[in-house]
Amino acid sequence: MGVKDCMTIAAGHYALGPDNGTLSVRTLRAGAASKAGHNLLIEVAAWSGSIEVGEDGVPSSVELTADSRSLKVLEGTGGISPLSDNDKAGIAQTINDEVLKGTAIRFRSSSVDGEGDRLSVDGQLELSGRRHPLTFELTRSADGRLSGAAVVKQSSWGMKPYSALFGTLKVVDEVTVEVTAQLPSPS
Repeated sequence: MGVKDCMTIAAGHYALGPDNGTLSVRTLRAGAASKAGHNLLIEVAAWSGSIEVGEDGVPSSVELTADSRSLKVLEGTGGISPLSDNDKAGIAQTINDEVLKGTAIRFRSSSVDGEGDRLSVDGQLELSGRRHPLTFELTRSADGRLSGAAVVKQSSWGMKPYSALFGTLKVVDEVTVEVTAQLPSPS
């Protein structure tokens, strides 16, 4: 894979965030009592990202910052009964109080490589006060939309996945973080 074969974009700085994209987290449930729990789709309401593109039209850096206190449960699938608005608010509060504890979430690329309409992004993710390498792919569609997903193993960042009912209902250690954004005009 060579950078020169990568997607070309007009040179400049591209600012991303809730105005032109979505950042979300998907969780799955496990355990003997998993039928009682829900697979969750969680929106990150406060986030910002940027992509720097050089004069050669090739992206050279990707950054993202998210406010861990801005998580909002959009939906819960599965489970014995549907999630109420109070359930969703309670889950978001538990994530903030017991899992993320209001800590910063930051990603900064160390390299960006690509071919065609795909970019492979390597960098460091800071989560729960720890930093570890993370690699993910971004794909650009014909209409200028970027999309990508990364699997984050919570325990790698020292987080204990949520569990209830004496451990018979738990969130799977790997959660999927998804981003989709329409590239704005460069600044």
